[in-house]
Amino acid sequence: MKIGFVGRSLLFVVVLGLIAQSVVAQRARTAAQPAAKPVIFAVINDGRTLEPIAHIEGGNLIAPVSGSDERNLITAFNKTYYAPKSSYRLIFGGADAGTVTVNSSDATADCAPNLAQATVSSTRATLKGKLMALATNHTVKGKTSGVRRLPTWPERNEIDALIRAQYEKNHVPVTKLDYHNLTALDVNGDGKAELVGSYWDESDATSRTLLFFIAERGADGKYAFGYSEFRAIKEDEVMGGDISALDGGTFHELLLDVFDYDGDGVAEIFTYVPAFEGAGFNVYKRSDAKWNKVFEGSNYHCGY
Repeated sequence: MKIGFVGRSLLFVVVLGLIAQSVVAQRARTAAQPAAKPVIFAVINDGRTLEPIAHIEGGNLIAPVSGSDERNLITAFNKTYYAPKSSYRLIFGGADAGTVTVNSSDATADCAPNLAQATVSSTRATLKGKLMALATNHTVKGKTSGVRRLPTWPERNEIDALIRAQYEKNHVPVTKLDYHNLTALDVNGDGKAELVGSYWDESDATSRTLLFFIAERGADGKYAFGYSEFRAIKEDEVMGGDISALDGGTFHELLLDVFDYDGDGVAEIFTYVPAFEGAGFNVYKRSDAKWNKVFEGSNYHCGY
């Protein structure tokens, strides 16, 4: 059967209409895909794991999806940020230090479904244990110092005196003082090191006293605490009832790294607080010669 001119014209119009509908539908589907917002991750577990800390919106930190959120939210987050071979900038000492590449994630995992397994590639940083870092897709203009080192012995001795004075101030005798880290950084590139430390004292067989601090040199050239938090924890407050479970780092506030996420020329300090059912994240910003906590977040993992 032959199709006349009018029939061919009608067929052409129908085909064009179908194509147009397909294009519109495709655009709608594309528009529905969530855009990848700027995000900051903790790089933990010897550099093998990415854990989300916060999104950056309008110069502020906003909590991302948590491991306790609805499955569809976690699935959407993982699809956006954890596609295999996705790559993020490794931040160490506040500066670019390599890349972090996503290997896999599992939104159906019982524990921490919003984490990703990853691989770090860096010539500067060898992450291990409590030596951790940050990763991000956020770019900030301006230079960063990149300083992250062990303290010198004079710095360490000066800090030790401050720590002992802090314990004395809180009427806690120092019996067995230990630390998880003491790190020298340079948040504003002025050549003067800020020191971030996580110390603890085995007060007795059933309690621990934890101290986290940020110290910096004053106008007199001496170190002083710009921020400190002193916490006493008793055994009956610990899940499982064993105070020694804290000695490996649980409940201690530990340095992740520094990063100038708002681009004001002074890097913020990011910390990690492992717990029995997840992890906490704190971010500190220097303002008016003081360090203030500007973000506090948490992520659920699973039960003890």
